[in-house]
This record gives sequence, structure tokens and C-alpha cells, in this order.
Amino acid sequence: MSRRILDRFNREYLTTFGPALLIAIIGFWVAYQFVQPAPPTRIIITTGREDGAYYAFAQKYRDILARQHITLEIRSSAGSVENIERLAAKEGEADLAFVQGGTNASRDSQNLTSLGSVYYEPLWVFYRGGHHLNRLSDLGGKRIAVGEEGSGTRVVALQLLRDNGIQGSPTVLSSLGAHDAANALLGGGLDAALFIASPRSAVLQKLLMADGIKLMSFERAEAYTRIHRYLSLVILHEGIIDLQTNIPPTHATLIAATANLVARSDLHPALVDLILEAAQEVHGAGDLFERQDEFPSPKYLEFPLNDDAERFYKRGPSFLRRHLPFWAATFVERMVVLLIPIVALLWPLFNIVPPVYAWRVRSRIYRWYDDIKAVDLKADRDRSPERLATHMAELDRIEDQVNRISTPLPYAGQLYDLRVHINLVRGKLEKAMQNATS
Repeated sequence: MSRRILDRFNREYLTTFGPALLIAIIGFWVAYQFVQPAPPTRIIITTGREDGAYYAFAQKYRDILARQHITLEIRSSAGSVENIERLAAKEGEADLAFVQGGTNASRDSQNLTSLGSVYYEPLWVFYRGGHHLNRLSDLGGKRIAVGEEGSGTRVVALQLLRDNGIQGSPTVLSSLGAHDAANALLGGGLDAALFIASPRSAVLQKLLMADGIKLMSFERAEAYTRIHRYLSLVILHEGIIDLQTNIPPTHATLIAATANLVARSDLHPALVDLILEAAQEVHGAGDLFERQDEFPSPKYLEFPLNDDAERFYKRGPSFLRRHLPFWAATFVERMVVLLIPIVALLWPLFNIVPPVYAWRVRSRIYRWYDDIKAVDLKADRDRSPERLATHMAELDRIEDQVNRISTPLPYAGQLYDLRVHINLVRGKLEKAMQNATS
């Protein structure tokens, strides 16, 4: 008996809750299609030469990301142009890169976005000779190093020289790298060399302190910043490199691009926040040209601003990222995307299912009241002994069926009420039968 009751309950629960459970599973599957995959634990950044500022900054990023168990693989390159090519490659040769402003990146920008600019990169023009030069046009006819192929320096240098009408003989343009160009300038093999680099660069430090080498102060710096919007005017103050020897000996007005953090558009959103937090830690203190908290910045960008980066600049890290470890916050954020539609589906669904279940249980009880009422009405209309005996037999059948009903404990009272009502009709029939035979 108990096994039969248990089977009946199982069928009842399955019939009632089964469709709701099936709908919940389908809803869960549909919602899961919109859940972002977990962020990767390894990303690749492409920088510049191993002795350059990009590579040095990438090493700092690597150490910061390692705290959150993210491996940042650093790959050196010839410079910004090569970095853009790596990012734009279909094979995904890199996820993140340092890119110098002014590298004409729009040609490959379809799948690339900017996470922000991180510091100023001045254009340094060093030259030999006793005369003071303050215009790029003064370099016409000289031997000039403009940066190696694939570098951002070369792109900007050639553009600015063309602006000044310098693009052919008798000017000789050299493609030497930074170190080789500095050595050639110091040795007399070059008359001038253009560099775009951080003031912390060892090459620049050597040239700033070298005898016979001068740094050009741009007389028309403001004009360049109006013509080329990626450029800014910055001042190298007297003595800021070395106060003891007063280097530089006078203020120098420079024009500067910015170093940009550029990523593939499919970079995981959670990593965008993490990378920008690292950028704040590395660049937020400022330097010779940057004010504190000026960078990272959504200004001076080479590519369209990443949507998640834009949110970060407006509101900072999410609430969960501020109060939970990276992986815990990421997990919860992913699950929220899943749980919100599921809860929205299940809440009304499971508000409906319990009443449906209650109705199904009660219907097994209440449906017998029609039969009991029919027996009662027939007994009132026809009180012959034969008909009363038939009515009593019908009531016995009903009672036998009712005794077979199994109900959960909360509904047992209603079942007992049904039995009481059967006995009331039975008593009425027995009395009628006694009267009919007397």
C-alpha cells in the first residue's frame, strides 16, 4: 500500500512540477547562450625593442596582472606599425599593444579599439653643430635618422618633415634604430636624429648629456598641435633631467604624441578593467610631462575607445571588482547575467505551480461530491425499497473508491470531511430504508 501511495505521489509531482522544471531547463539553456565565457588566463602584449620604454612598462603590467593569476606574455617588435599589424592579423598574434599616436592606424582599425592613452611621448630632435636650430625646416639637406622601418617614430617623423618640404635630395634620410642612430650622431655620421620616446630612455639620457649635441626647441610647436590633433605641446624645464649639471641648460618646447594601449575588439571585458587598473598603478603618479592622475586617459586616442574602457573611465571598477578578488567578481558577474532571466522566469512559474498542485490533489476529493449529491437527490425522489437498495449500493461503491484515495498530509482533513459527508448520506439512506420496510 505504502509503495503504491509513493508511486502515486511521484507521478503527481512529476505531472505537476515536470513541465515547470522543463521550462526552467530550457530557460537556463537559452540564458546561458548570453553568458560571457570566463576570461583567459594568458594574454599577449606586443611592445617595442627590449631596451625601450614600451617593453619596460609591459614588464610592470606583467607583474601587476600576475597578482590576479593572469599571465602577460611580452613580445618585442620594431615598433607601433608592427604592433598594429600583429593586432590586426586574423591569427591573433597579440591581444594588446602599445601604439604611438600618429601612426595612421585608421587603415587597420576595424577590429581594434583603444583602452586609453597612458603617457606623453615627445618628439626629440637632436642635432650637431654650433648653430641653434628651432624649426624642422632647418634640417633640409642634412643627414637625418628618422627611425627604423615599422616604428611609429618613422611614420610621424616623415609626416612632419613632409609638412616642412623635406622629402628628397639633397636631404639623406636614415632608417637606423634608436641606439645606432644615437651612436652615429655622436660619431659624426649623422647631422640630426629624430626620436619619439619616454624621457627615461637610456638613449635620450645619453644624448642629453653629450657634448656637442643639442636638443631642438620647437619654435612653432603650437602650430603643429593645431594641424595634427594627436600632438600636444609639452615643456622640458631647465635642469629637470639633472639639477646638478643643469641639464637641459634652458627650457625646451617640445611636441608630443601619446602612447596608447590598443586591444583587439574581442578582448574579454573583465580584462579591460584589470588592464586599466594596472595602467593606473603604473602611470597614475605622473612623470616629467604628466600631472598626477592625468593618465590613463580617454583622450588623444589612435583608435575608437573601447566600450568597457569608456564605462571604466566614467564609473571606475564595478562594485564587485572593488570588493572581491578578480576571479570571484568575474564569476559572480557572469552568473548574474544567467540568474536574472532565470529568476524572472522561475518566480512567476513557481508561484503558479503550487496552486496547480493543490488543485490537482483537491480535485481527486471534490469530484466525488457530485456523485454523493446525485445519490442523495435520488433517494429523496424515489424511496421504494428496491431503489433505496440501489442507491445504497452506489454509495458503497463511492465509499470504496474514496477509501483508495491517497493525499499528502496537508490535505488529509479534506479527505476526512468527504468521508463524513458520505456517512451523513449513508445514515439518511438507512433511515429511509427502515421507514420503507416498517
